[in-house]
Amino acid sequence: MSDTLTAASEIRKIVVDAILAIAPEGDIAHLDAGRSLRQQLDLDSFDFLNLLIDLHARLGVEIPEADYGRVDSLESLVAYLAARRATG
Repeated sequence: MSDTLTAASEIRKIVVDAILAIAPEGDIAHLDAGRSLRQQLDLDSFDFLNLLIDLHARLGVEIPEADYGRVDSLESLVAYLAARRATG
């Protein structure tokens, strides 16, 4: 497995753990990775902000408010975090 795939896989696990910390009742197994996390898990803006703060604490990657719309799905959030971690 390439380093990029390994990193994305590890980031995905961290993101899922962070989601479960915010929405423990979330049905992660049935999430559509390309659809809005907020819609699928019924996250309000405060929950979503807490998720991003938790991910910043876990990964050291800050997501500016201007990018919130770019990280709405599991797939886009993992890709964004992987890219930001790769560039330092």
